[in-house]
Amino acid sequence: MPREKFDREINFVFSDLIVLGDMVDKAIKSSLIALSTMDNQLAEDMIYQDDIIDRKQIEIEERCNDLIATQQPMATDLRTLISIIHISVELERMGDYAEGIAKIAIQMDKESPLKPLVDIPAMGDLSRDMLRKSLEALVNRDLIAAQNVLKQDDEVDVLYQKVFQELIGMMNADPSVIKRATYLIWVAHDLERVADRATNVSERVIYLITGKLS
Repeated sequence: MPREKFDREINFVFSDLIVLGDMVDKAIKSSLIALSTMDNQLAEDMIYQDDIIDRKQIEIEERCNDLIATQQPMATDLRTLISIIHISVELERMGDYAEGIAKIAIQMDKESPLKPLVDIPAMGDLSRDMLRKSLEALVNRDLIAAQNVLKQDDEVDVLYQKVFQELIGMMNADPSVIKRATYLIWVAHDLERVADRATNVSERVIYLITGKLS
């Protein structure tokens, strides 16, 4: 394959990776809206959306594997293709967390709200911000931006611990709320994992730029 065509193929698969990231970001946002509004139809749509995300990730991985197998890329190109595969997997897992939140929204449909959702939406906002910034760092090959995303993970961890401790306290005080509190702990855990995966994306961006894993 001529170099120009090879570069074009890498650019195509790179563009698809950014599309996948945008799909995941929207899925997380919509799943949280479904949770806060008890919108079962929206939640069902997000469960279906996860299948689309899965197929997109597989398509990206297969195209990268094909380029690696058939073109014998140079070291820099190989690092790019491997990074794209790793990042696509991280994005797919974030999509799974969005699906999990959507499923919880459906399970909570017949339950009265345990408490106003404040910290959980804040966790969602932070996690999505980390995702978007990690992808922006990837597009711009911005080492500083990628490193800054790593620092945000601590903020999400603090919120998660706050939510977790508050809900455990509510369960201890009133065992009748255990089921509803457990649902919210699951949601908070899913969002904490989204932040962890966004951190992994940024670490892969750092590797792509420097050739070294942070």
